[in-house]
This record gives sequence, structure tokens and C-alpha cells, in this order.
Amino acid sequence: MAVRWLAEIGADDIETVGGKGASLGELTGAGLPVPPAFVVTAGTYREFIENAGIAEEIHEAVAVDVEDSKALARAQERANELILETPFPDELREEILAAYAEFEDDPFVAVRSSATAEDLPDASFAGQQETFLNVTGEDLLERVKKCWASLFTQRAIYYRKQQGFDSEEVNIAVVVQRMVDAEKSGVMFTSHPSTGDPRIILEAAWGLGEAVVSGSVSPDNYVVDRESGEIEEETIATKKLQCVRDEESGETVEIEVPEGKRERRVLEDEEIAELIELGTRVENHYGTPQDVEWAIVDGEVFMLQSRPITTINDDAGEEPESSLMKGIADGNGGSMEYEEREERDENDGEELVHGLGSSPGRASGAARIVTKLDQLDKVEEGDIIVTQMTTPDMVPAMKRASGIVTDEGGMTSHAAIVSRELGVPAVVGTSNGTKVIEDGQQITIDGERGSVEAGRTSDEPEHEPVESVRPETPVKPMTATEVKVNVSIPEAAERAAATGADGVGLLRIEHMILSLGKTPQKFVAENGEKAYVDEIVSGIRTVADEFYPRPVRVRTLDAPTDEFRQLEGGEDEPHEHNPMLGYRGIRRSLDRPDVFAYELRAFSRLYEMGYDNVEIMFPLVNDASDVHAARRLMEEAGIDTDRRSWGVMVETPASALSIEGMAEAGIDFASFGTNDLTQYTLAVDRNNESVADRFDELHPAVLELIESTIETCRDHDVKTSICGQAGSKPRMVQHLVNTGVSSISANIDAVRDVQHEAKRVEQKLLLDSIR
Repeated sequence: MAVRWLAEIGADDIETVGGKGASLGELTGAGLPVPPAFVVTAGTYREFIENAGIAEEIHEAVAVDVEDSKALARAQERANELILETPFPDELREEILAAYAEFEDDPFVAVRSSATAEDLPDASFAGQQETFLNVTGEDLLERVKKCWASLFTQRAIYYRKQQGFDSEEVNIAVVVQRMVDAEKSGVMFTSHPSTGDPRIILEAAWGLGEAVVSGSVSPDNYVVDRESGEIEEETIATKKLQCVRDEESGETVEIEVPEGKRERRVLEDEEIAELIELGTRVENHYGTPQDVEWAIVDGEVFMLQSRPITTINDDAGEEPESSLMKGIADGNGGSMEYEEREERDENDGEELVHGLGSSPGRASGAARIVTKLDQLDKVEEGDIIVTQMTTPDMVPAMKRASGIVTDEGGMTSHAAIVSRELGVPAVVGTSNGTKVIEDGQQITIDGERGSVEAGRTSDEPEHEPVESVRPETPVKPMTATEVKVNVSIPEAAERAAATGADGVGLLRIEHMILSLGKTPQKFVAENGEKAYVDEIVSGIRTVADEFYPRPVRVRTLDAPTDEFRQLEGGEDEPHEHNPMLGYRGIRRSLDRPDVFAYELRAFSRLYEMGYDNVEIMFPLVNDASDVHAARRLMEEAGIDTDRRSWGVMVETPASALSIEGMAEAGIDFASFGTNDLTQYTLAVDRNNESVADRFDELHPAVLELIESTIETCRDHDVKTSICGQAGSKPRMVQHLVNTGVSSISANIDAVRDVQHEAKRVEQKLLLDSIR
């Protein structure tokens, strides 16, 4: 049979109906409220391409070098052409339409891809294929074929290759489900997604759930104790937008939420109680915490999708066996309450410090206290690094180490994530490890229990395979002000994404280029233009993948001449008395359009590959003439400046005072670089120790430039943000939120604090407005 109804489907049918179809069938069989649906099976897709004689042509078309973007684009185009232009056999057409007719009333349906390789424990392809909402019977068959064709988008082909999946072995089913015209909708984590604690996290917004899932709206957030049903924390967001079905076109559109509902609590207590009950049933049925999409219409709750939460450590949430300690440090200044801890083995040594076990396994070795980067050389094979917190610069030494101990950091810190990638046991957030442990002391760490003990009790380190450990994704405070993250190097992308940030406010391209060890001209001369562009594409894509579909704002090259002079080929760089005021940023790019063109070609290629979340940001722009010149070069590189998001850094008083002209020139956003803006406004060299005490990003003159820029941008519908170091400071956050900034981009370790501070300021503004 070409189609199967949900009542006939269970969790074991994933090869037939894909991950999404199997999940919905399992929920239906468990008696949970799921809108009716049928599935066009994966076997139907396979028969379609084989009987039509196009299977071999498709697989030949996609057997390309995935690092060659042009070949990848041709592969997508050819595979799509073969599928979309092949007509449905009459028998198959009739069977699918007959199944649709059983819904009665010709309803709107959702047509969702359900690949046989999505939502698997070791690979998640969810979101790679197409979903179509509000489809009628007239367009159903065409949408089914488009779902099939979406198995061969550039991103899907690339991902399968990277994950080691053979395209010939991956099939795709299609779920056709009656649409629920939701009045309220959202997502629910049936256990805390980081710790596994029995706390249900609910996010809710008005209208259809697409706004919540895509992140285009800040939903209400409720943290509920699953056992007692008590609401422990509640954040009522300002919900400006909602997704609804347009009555005329039937398409999903965004509209403004009526004023009276924007600040109103979405869920009633009774609805929360019903969701908690359903969430508990779902988790009990599957035997593992679930991430559930839900909707409410006419007071009735529906489960739209459920998938396992893959971000919880295997041992999280288990009840330990003895009561040795309560309130274990979480590495962020708080504590995680556990009633008991695991009983220590009688052979264990004295516990020196305790923290979070962030990467499983036991390891023994000599402790190496690292307080400065120049001390990394003393870390030898098998040593255990003990440091305040790790940075990307420490990764080479971390690879040599048998274990990691940090004073600071939590489950989403750099140390935690990189250790899990390397399969190295790690204990983070000990608070005082660098003070208690002595350099050279023999210690043993347990990356599961979070203990650091004196003495060597393990000769061989136990490394957890990297593939079995995934980074935790904490639930962030909901704010109207977007909180993004700064990323210096692509290697930090996973850690940055784990913070729950709303995107990347600053990705520095110069680190990708400087790491080549050669100037752009020298590298291109020796390796060719394609190799240079490939390096840039690869670096940006690493971050864009981690955050997709959240935006990633990439700053074009902004390295001073003294840094270029240290590279091979940099001997011709000019000698400047103060390189920070010299040949850098957009002025260098516009002066060397031939070199700048390579960067722009990298952006153009990324857009061709489907990375529509990448945004372009130009540094050290002074006025509209710089903007016009940069825009012309983008267009020459084939970048659609009306379709793509691009903007400028506001780093000089001139740019702040010229912002209106730049807004009229077409920028989409302006981002404050407070380090430069402060030094240029106050005439204080930020690298000069003699005047360092005069460097103050909160100086009234700096704040006035920021405030006036935000006001002008708001008048011209231009978004504003900050990506300088000051964005991580509470007082600056307070000023920005009060002034109406669109987003704040903070350092990785400050994201959570900024989220909480933004939330606090927004709540105060709301209270002040009604008092």
C-alpha cells in the first residue's frame, strides 16, 4: 500500500514511515490526542523513482564533491528536475487522493517530510527536508513530490556525506496531516533538557506553532515541577507577532498580536495542568524525556510531534545512592539540588574539590595548573589541566591531556563541550580547583560524579566515545531583546550554540584568514582563488550549521597592518604609528577590491548553498559613501542586496553621526563596536596602559552616541545591536534595553547573565508602564 494511517503505525516502523511518521503513529497508538494523518510511505518514494527509471540518474547526479559548491548546486538542480518532472502513475495518484478524501470537508493539511534518517540517536536530519502548511487537495500531489525532492537539497546532500550516509540508502516518507488552526501553541520539554530533572519546560505563544519553533517570536515560558504541578518560574513575554492562516490564500502569514493580548498570559492554569498530564504520559510511554510540539484549539489540546531530548547526559536525573552532599555547584554561581550523591568507592582518595561531571570517564595524572596561555607548554601527554576556564587557544593542549578541571563553567562551557568532543573526562565549575590542587600533584578525576581526588587510582584513562556525547542545550530566559553571542573562531561554534543564544552577533572573519599563516595575496598566489574562498566558506559554514536557522552576522576582514606584517607575505605591509587608526576595515577592503572580491564570493557561494541565515557586516565604516561603495561590490559579486541582510559596524563618532545617510543607503542593521567607539570618542588608546583607567564604555558621551543612533535607526526601520565587550556588562545592558536596542551580542560565557539582565530590565519597564 502506498499510504498508511497513523493507527496502523508504531515506533518500529521508522524504515517505512520515517522518524516523524513513526513518532506520530506511536503517539496515536498510546491514545494521545493527535490530529488525524496518513503517511505516503518511504517504499512508495522508492518505487516511484525506480519504476520511473530515474533512481540511478539521481544517485549519479548527487555523487559529487560536496566541497565544490557549484557541483553541489548542479546536483540539487538535476535531482529536483528528475523528481518534479516525472508524472505520478495513475494508480498512485488515485490512492493518495482517496486517502485525502477520507478527511472529509476538503481540509487544509500539513505535508511534512519524514526521512528515514531523521531523529536518530546518532544523527539528526530533522529540518533538512521540506514542510508545507495549509495545503489543499488541489496542490497535494505536487507538495508530496516537493518533499521527495527536498531529500536532495544542497544542505541535505552535504550533511549526509559528512555523516557517512549513502544517498542510495536514505528514503523519505511524507506525512499528510489535518491542520489544527491553533489559537495557542508551543513546545514542551517533559524533563529539563540540560539536567534531566523532573521539571517540565513549557513555551507558549498565540497562533500557530511555527513562530515558536522558528524562534521568530519570544513566547511565554513556564517551568513546572512535574511531581507537584507547581509553577516554579513564569516569564510572560511581549508577544508582538503571531502566525495565522490567511483566510484568502490559505498560506501561513505573520500578523501583529492585538495590543490587548501582547502582555497577556497565554496559558490558563487548567491548560498547563492538562499539558503537564499529557507530557508525563508521553515521557512514561517512551521511557525517555521528550521534546513535544503542541497546539490548543477550542480548548482541546493536540500533540503535533514528539522526539527524544538528546541533550541530557545519560546519568542525569538518576537518583544517587548516598547523602554526602546537597547543592552541588553548577559552575554559574548557583547550585543544582540533588538529594543524594553516589557512594564513594572505599579505594577512593580524599576528595579535593567537587564540581559538575561534564564529560564521562575516570582519569589519573599529574595536575598542571594553567593560569596563563604561555604555561600550556608544560602540559604533557596524560597530564590533567587545572585552570580557571578554558579557551579555544587551549585546544591543542587539551588534546594532550587525559582530563580537564576548571574553576568556572557549566555543562555548556567550552571545557565541557570540547572535552566531550575529545572523549576526555572533565569536571567543571569547581570554584577553587586552581587554589586547592597543587601543580604536579597526582590526582584522579571522575567525569561522571564530578569529583577530583588526591592520588592516582586509575592507570588508564576511561574515555567516552565522542559520538555518544552531545552538548546540552539549556532553556534560556525569554526576552523581547534578542541576546546573541560573539564567536571568534569556528571551533567555538558548538559551545556558542549551546548557550541558547538567539544567533551570532559577531563572527570575526580575520581569525579564519590569519590562521592560514599567509596574507590573502600570498595564499591566493600559491594555492589559487578557489582554495582561499573555500577556507572562508568552510569557517563560516561551521558556525552557520550550528546556529541554523538563527542568524549569523559575519564581519568582513578587519585586521590591522601589524598583524598582517607577521604573516608570510606581509613584508610589504605599511609601518604605521597606530595601526588601529590606519589601513584596516572597510577602507582596506575598498582600496583592494580584488582581494575583497574573494570574501564576497565566499558569501555568494554560501547563499547558493542555502545558508540564508548568514548576514554581512562591514567594519570601520564612516559614512554613506563607504556603504554605497560596499553595496556596489556586493552586487558585482552576485549578492542580492535587497534580499540578503547586511549592515555596518558603528565604531567611530563619524559613523554614529552619519547613521541616517547610511540607513537611507539601504543597510538592514547597525552594530556598535564599543571598544573602538570608546577609544575614538574619548581619544584613549585601549592598548595603552598609561591611559587605561580613562577607557570607559559607559562614559556619557559614548552612551549619547549610542542612544541617538538607536533612535535614528528606529525611525528608519533599521535594527540595532551591540557586539563589543561592553555588551556583556550589566550597566550597558540596562542602558541598551531601556533605549530600545534590537539585540545584544555577548561573550560566550556571559550570554546567560545578559539574558537574565535583559529579562529583568524588560520586566521593570513593563511594571513602570502600568504603575
